[in-house]
Amino acid sequence: MVSAPLFLCRRHSWPAEEYVSRSTLQQLDFDGGAPPRLAWRRRLNSHANRLKEFSVTFIEAMKMMTLGLRLWSYVREEASHGRKAPIDPFTRESCKPSASQGVPLGGMGSGSISRGFRGEFKHWQILPGLCDMSPIMANQFSIFISRDGGNKKFSSVLAPGHHEGIKKVGDEGISSWDWNLGGQHSTYHALFPRAWTVYDGEPDPDLKISCRQISPFIPHDYRESSLPACVFVYTLVNTGRERAKVSLLMTWTNSIGGVSHQTGGHVNEPFIGDDGVSGVLLHHKTAKDNPPVTFAIAACETQNVNVTVLPSFGLSGENCVTARDMWAAMVQDGHFERQNFNSGPSMPSSPGDTPCAAVSASTWVEPHGKCTVAFALSWASPKVKFQKGCTYHRQYTRFYGTSERSAVDLVHDALKKYKWWEEEIEKWQNPILKDVRLPEWYKFTLFNELYFLVAGGTVWTDGGAPVFDEKLSIGKNSKSSKNANKDGKSVTKKLKGGTIAEPTIEDSGPRYDDEKVVSGSNVGQEFVDSDTECRNIEFVDPPNSREDPDNVGRFLYLEGVEYIMWCTYDVHFYASFALLDLFPKIELSIQRDFARAVLYEDRRKVKFLADGNWGIRKVKGAVAHDLGTHDPWLEMNAYNIHDTSKWKDLNPKFVLQVYRDFAATGDMAFGREVWPAVCAAMDYMNQFDRDGDGLIENDGFPDQTYDAWTVHGISAYCGCLWLASLQAATAMAHRLGDHAYAEKCTIKFLTAKHAFESKLWNGSYFNYDSGNSSNSKSIQADQLAGQWYAASSGLPSLFDENKIRSTLQKIFDFNVMKVRGGRIGAVNGMHPNGKVDESCMQSREIWTGVTYALSATMILAGMEEQAFTTAEGIFTAGWSEEGHGYWFQTPEGWTIDGHYRSLIYMRPLAIWAMQWALSPPKAIVEAPKVNIMERIYISPLTLRAIHENGVRKIPPKGSCFRNSVFHCDC
Repeated sequence: MVSAPLFLCRRHSWPAEEYVSRSTLQQLDFDGGAPPRLAWRRRLNSHANRLKEFSVTFIEAMKMMTLGLRLWSYVREEASHGRKAPIDPFTRESCKPSASQGVPLGGMGSGSISRGFRGEFKHWQILPGLCDMSPIMANQFSIFISRDGGNKKFSSVLAPGHHEGIKKVGDEGISSWDWNLGGQHSTYHALFPRAWTVYDGEPDPDLKISCRQISPFIPHDYRESSLPACVFVYTLVNTGRERAKVSLLMTWTNSIGGVSHQTGGHVNEPFIGDDGVSGVLLHHKTAKDNPPVTFAIAACETQNVNVTVLPSFGLSGENCVTARDMWAAMVQDGHFERQNFNSGPSMPSSPGDTPCAAVSASTWVEPHGKCTVAFALSWASPKVKFQKGCTYHRQYTRFYGTSERSAVDLVHDALKKYKWWEEEIEKWQNPILKDVRLPEWYKFTLFNELYFLVAGGTVWTDGGAPVFDEKLSIGKNSKSSKNANKDGKSVTKKLKGGTIAEPTIEDSGPRYDDEKVVSGSNVGQEFVDSDTECRNIEFVDPPNSREDPDNVGRFLYLEGVEYIMWCTYDVHFYASFALLDLFPKIELSIQRDFARAVLYEDRRKVKFLADGNWGIRKVKGAVAHDLGTHDPWLEMNAYNIHDTSKWKDLNPKFVLQVYRDFAATGDMAFGREVWPAVCAAMDYMNQFDRDGDGLIENDGFPDQTYDAWTVHGISAYCGCLWLASLQAATAMAHRLGDHAYAEKCTIKFLTAKHAFESKLWNGSYFNYDSGNSSNSKSIQADQLAGQWYAASSGLPSLFDENKIRSTLQKIFDFNVMKVRGGRIGAVNGMHPNGKVDESCMQSREIWTGVTYALSATMILAGMEEQAFTTAEGIFTAGWSEEGHGYWFQTPEGWTIDGHYRSLIYMRPLAIWAMQWALSPPKAIVEAPKVNIMERIYISPLTLRAIHENGVRKIPPKGSCFRNSVFHCDC
């Protein structure tokens, strides 16, 4: 625990006074307009450099050539069916990633839009699994100021003038607008879920402007945090001697990113709502039979603020008001015609057109006066449809209904409730922000890393059963459609309020190469027997009804925007601390999904790309790698590089997460519900203990989360996880009254620990593995992952304190400080001679989430100074001005020269494991400190056998947990 201030003398505190003048901060300190004391900051004229992606070495490329060819073939096959492969390193975005990201908009799980620090709306993820990085440049806020009876005017888009073709002669689009903002006196301040943009005398030297962006991300609030809405509050301070008429303008394109606005059929419609909330609805007709989306842009009319709208304008001059016309009207009048509210819905747009809308809010600001103007954006996308046909309702529809027109209610409530949102956000954040023990960079980075829970492709459903689309898009253009049911009959089954597809004997869909059935099975047969089919139906059906007040729905988030797999479990192991701390019911919901999946089997055949062998998609007893991609919950394990049923880390990680969540929440019903899956997951691992010493062995391929880093024999990473899972299973069994199972795990732990230490401990750290390869003695940054979880869960330490501290100090001295002086995080692998382990691309990378997890382990071991020095390397390299530009897009990792791999990645949420270590929950702190291993009764004969023979296979006992789905081998 931290008991004294750390690193208060370090840079990276970024006081607001260094970016905004003190007088301006004092003037904006009105209605929340001033930026906070602690925040991530940038000037708007900062250069947004292009980010550099990693590349493999020649030797690595040769080793992975066969895998690359198989992956390329698989990517092409998926594309032929209109789907994107979960991992596709061959297709590049047209918009190159740059250091320009900012705080995303909206709550969780209803689609997201990001906003760069210079004001551009980009990174569109309205449809599940699809992301378009390109900004829609017509989506802007602009300002028009008139003084001295109109003799002095200012007008500008409130974004730096970096748009190509500005003021091009004859252009009717946005290049005809005034892009007069230089950005040298304007600054951005981010403290997720809020952001402030301060315009200190730009474009009018006598007008101070603050735009405050507020989204409803409120821990433990499962209603507000699901809302697809965001508010922009403008604070205006007139420092001049003249009265100023100020008109603010919000323009928006009827688009969900990319060129979707040009597909045609889109309709704009003005509305006047209750309590002065008025604006425009933009009804978007999505392509490929995806559910429609409706945006609402609005402003709040008050006694001093007048709201008008222009429901529709275009970017060309064909039969419509153009962007140039719209801008000219605002420059001249500062508002639109009031009668526009009566214009009704527009005609559907034609293909190729770009329909846009505008909302203006005008006010007078007296000399030395202040005024507040509020805008809001919402998007109603009540249905989420996955590419293989399943459709669900989003979580927010439980409160706002399933109509797209609920966008009006969403935008109205956002404008009326944003002050309450801010109060709740400040109640949550202030205790951490005011904690003088903590480094300032850590405090605001802790909150800003939460951006991923909005921008990480999250989907949050209402918990209802799926509706299957009879017109599955996957079968429309399939070259193999003749393999489908010859009669063309759709067989469906109604279960518990939802419609479930029942596969026929032949097949319920087309055949794909990745679902080839071998060994005489029917082509594409989904399930082998009725028992398996029933298990699938049980797994799909959610545990609680939509109306159940305890039902918080079901939650998905991507491994990363480049690795399109939902809830990748080996990565969730690191990220889950954020959800457990802030939204524990969501965390338990995810664990329930994986617990049900443990007992489920999907025997469809899949080709694994690393070795070219075939196997079944999901093995009973094995923890799923992920919940799927194009058909989550129904078709798991979208990852097909390796056969993850042979991975050694997934099952221990499941047991560790379940116990941690059980211990932290004290939810006995949850514990009892998932206990059979815990037993099944533990028993499944017995097959990997090949010499009977109680310890699992790796199989000479990358059979864990480091899926390019080969492991031989006993490994520090997986072995440590296994020891911790044995301890967790023992403690959980004891809590649930299953003493026989507790004794079984205790015996195995005692023998396994002896084997682990005797084969891997070298006097200062644990060797990478027990093999004879060139990197078997490497120092792995993540070698104490099991100890991290044990300590985080209130369990006894796995090893002597001296061994733990010696190992962590070795990692700090070598993996951290010997790489760029500790300024880029912890490299995954380091040889004991001080050279980086370059046996594969992952061993030489710095993984951001692993570095945060390592720092949490150090805190738990009482090594706070090393912990914050280690974690600060991630801040320096990723978030600071001298770094590589990875703010709000933290990648999985980077190389020593700063080249990234996989932007916007889940694992960096592990920074919340540091906060967990600093301030563990009451249930963990107050847990009995007695070693649970000493409380389990072990028969004297068994103890004698252990002591006499050291490591040996324990004689079978006659009892096991009666509810386990597997036959116990004891």
